[in-house]
Amino acid sequence: MKYYAVLDTNVLVSAMLKAGSVPGRVAAEALVGDIIPVLNDDIIAEYEDILNRPKFRFDKSAVKVFLDELKKRAVYSDYGLIEDEIPDPKDVVFYAVLMEKRKEDDAYLVTGNFKHFPMRTYVVTPREMLDIIEEGR
Repeated sequence: MKYYAVLDTNVLVSAMLKAGSVPGRVAAEALVGDIIPVLNDDIIAEYEDILNRPKFRFDKSAVKVFLDELKKRAVYSDYGLIEDEIPDPKDVVFYAVLMEKRKEDDAYLVTGNFKHFPMRTYVVTPREMLDIIEEGR
């Protein structure tokens, strides 16, 4: 089964810091597994900005390959109308894209920062996303 998911940037940072971690496994599912990433140009721009920050010391070519592969698997979505309050304006794009995709399909927002988003069944941790995938197999 395939699952549409918007991946919060913190999940990708964690995945690149430790590939074998739970976020790393979620990223692997988005590259070659059961997760179909949901993106738009603003999300990609944030991924590129954050993952290329000097403080992380990620290899720029590894970041490029990772994001290129993610984009190949992705579906693209516009912003949807949101009624929930999002505390951090930088996170609005992730929730708005999720809500637009949810008009057509079930979709999830995978994040390690629950305080940044409304509590909804479709806003999940990386561990919960892996559990959802396992239950569907």
